[in-house]
Amino acid sequence: MESNHPEVKFGKTGVLLVNLGTPDSTNWLDIRKYLKEFLSDRRVIEVNPIIWQIILNLFILTFRPSKTAKAYKEIWMNDINMSPLKYYTEMQMKKLRDKMNTDSVIVDYAMRYGNPSINSKIKNLQGEGCENLVILPLYPQYAAATTATVCDEVYRSLMKMRWQPSLQIIPHYESDPLYIEALVNSINKKISEINWKPDLIVASYHGIPKKYFDKGDPYQCYCQKTSRLISEKFTKIPITTTFQSRFGPQEWLKPYTDKTFEKLPMEGKKNILVICPGFSSDCVETLEEILIQGKESFLEAGGENFDLIPCLNDNNDHINLFKNLVSKYIKN
Repeated sequence: MESNHPEVKFGKTGVLLVNLGTPDSTNWLDIRKYLKEFLSDRRVIEVNPIIWQIILNLFILTFRPSKTAKAYKEIWMNDINMSPLKYYTEMQMKKLRDKMNTDSVIVDYAMRYGNPSINSKIKNLQGEGCENLVILPLYPQYAAATTATVCDEVYRSLMKMRWQPSLQIIPHYESDPLYIEALVNSINKKISEINWKPDLIVASYHGIPKKYFDKGDPYQCYCQKTSRLISEKFTKIPITTTFQSRFGPQEWLKPYTDKTFEKLPMEGKKNILVICPGFSSDCVETLEEILIQGKESFLEAGGENFDLIPCLNDNNDHINLFKNLVSKYIKN
């Protein structure tokens, strides 16, 4: 009887990095499929679901994929046929795996929307003998529409499992000293590479509808906290906080990044650097929305110098931060 028992792997810990997601390609159908999954999430769009599905399927998914595809084509890494977000998330996974340097920990990554899915990766990790799971959503500042929806999907996956691993989710790290230090280092590095002096640094975070904040979402507070901690460590140039990527007619967190870019030159701020501390990897929101569209509108309004400080991506400071965050939950 015992000799027929299937082999059961055990004794390992799985670390799963989870980013937002990306279309599989820049073609219309892949973009539409990605947008449908993303915009069908009840935490992302808090509207009556019946009314929203009509609006989504009749209007948004008819017209928006073409616009979104155009943006992705501007930043797509054609040589490896991959979006920057997916490329950097893969690199983060590989470098963290090397840095952990132990057979007892398996490091992998998943996307909340698109591929590879959270569900498939959790199944893989459990099959590889991971009795403990540490989930690191790659959103430094917690929001219900980002971190919480990762949690939702993780829990949905576990609900279907007969033999569940233990679970630890790292909820946010907006004020972790290693995170702040990494951001300050990235500012100093960019300043050493340019030959002009910025009048201002704009810290641009992804926005959320203001009503989400009014209902109790702590996201705005975490963003302001990150900016304050950066300002305490980096005092050479003033830093202002803005919010980007609004969608639809309702009011979102203010001040808006795009409106700020348009008015800064009139206020005498003609040389600016932009940093996006809420994004763990460069993506369509940083590379297309800020470095292409934002730069264009700033220069058209009379600005002179504009540059983007890269996200922390797969740099060594960032990988050290990840190692520090997950190591607290790994039993030696």
